[in-house]
Amino acid sequence: MRPKDIALIALFAALTCTLGLTPLIPLPLIGATFALQTLGMLLAGGILGARRATASMALVIALVAIGLPVLTGGQGGLGKLVGPTAGFIWSWPIGACLTGLMIQHWWEKLTPARAFVAAIIGSVSLYVLGHSWLAFSLHVPWSVAWWSWVVYLPGDIVKSLLAAVVIVTVKKAYPLITPRTRAAS
Repeated sequence: MRPKDIALIALFAALTCTLGLTPLIPLPLIGATFALQTLGMLLAGGILGARRATASMALVIALVAIGLPVLTGGQGGLGKLVGPTAGFIWSWPIGACLTGLMIQHWWEKLTPARAFVAAIIGSVSLYVLGHSWLAFSLHVPWSVAWWSWVVYLPGDIVKSLLAAVVIVTVKKAYPLITPRTRAAS
C-alpha cells in the first residue's frame, strides 16, 4: 500500500471517529438513537473506493477494540463489539465496501442519483447483520428485531442524501478513485 493510501485510510477513520463525538440523539417514543457515524462510512466508500474504505472502517473497529471512546456518545471497548449493537459496527466495512463498489462501477457516469442509490444500499446493508445480532443478543423475536429497521430508515435517507452530494462534489473537485479504464492504461 502506498503512503497516500495509508493516509487516506487514517483520515476517513478519523472522520468517522470525529462523527462519533456527537451525542446520542434519542428518537421520540422508542429506545433507538440517531448517530452520524454511518455518514463517515458512506463518505469513505464513496470517496475512497471499496478497498481503502473497507480498511478505514476496519481501523475504526480496531480503535474501538483497544478501548478508545470513538463511538457515538464517547463509547468504546470490546464490550461494544459484542453488545446488542455490535452487528451494526461489524457491518461498517461491508457497507463501506458495497458503497465503494457501486461508486467505482458508476464512476465515469456518476450522478447524484446514482451516488444516493449507492449510499442508501450501503446504509441498508447494515440492517442485515445489525438487526440479526440485535435479535440474538437481546433474545428478541426475529420478527420484532427485523421490523425495527423502519425506525432508522428516515435518518439513513437523510445521511445518504448528504453523502451523495458530498461524493459527487469531491469527485468533481478532487477525485480519489481511479477508474478501471485509466488504471489499466
